[in-house]
Amino acid sequence: QALLAESGGGLVQAGGSLTLSCEFSGRTISRYTMAWFRRGPGKEREFVAGITFGDSSTSYANSNKGRFTVSRDDAKNTVYLQMKSLRAEDTALYSCAATINNFVGTSPVYYGYWGQGTQVTVST
Repeated sequence: QALLAESGGGLVQAGGSLTLSCEFSGRTISRYTMAWFRRGPGKEREFVAGITFGDSSTSYANSNKGRFTVSRDDAKNTVYLQMKSLRAEDTALYSCAATINNFVGTSPVYYGYWGQGTQVTVST
């Protein structure tokens, strides 16, 4: 059974940093493109960042470029999201997702596997 499990969320002050992790069990992560999405209070789910398998090409939402970094460690079956210079508007439930497609889709419809999410709260 495939399972995505996120961790690393928490409460952080504006301007601070957090690193989220997502472990993919039951599958070989090296065959999946991985992505992060988030859903803020009263907002729709939105794409955050993604990374393909093979050449590890990355893609970011414009609001995150330069602040967030997505990476993967296939040996650990884990994908990471490093976040810095956090803002109040980054407060959200962050979920990781996986797809066999070898491109980073920005729509949730491209992803067949989802984690439950980890909460990130940025205080001002």
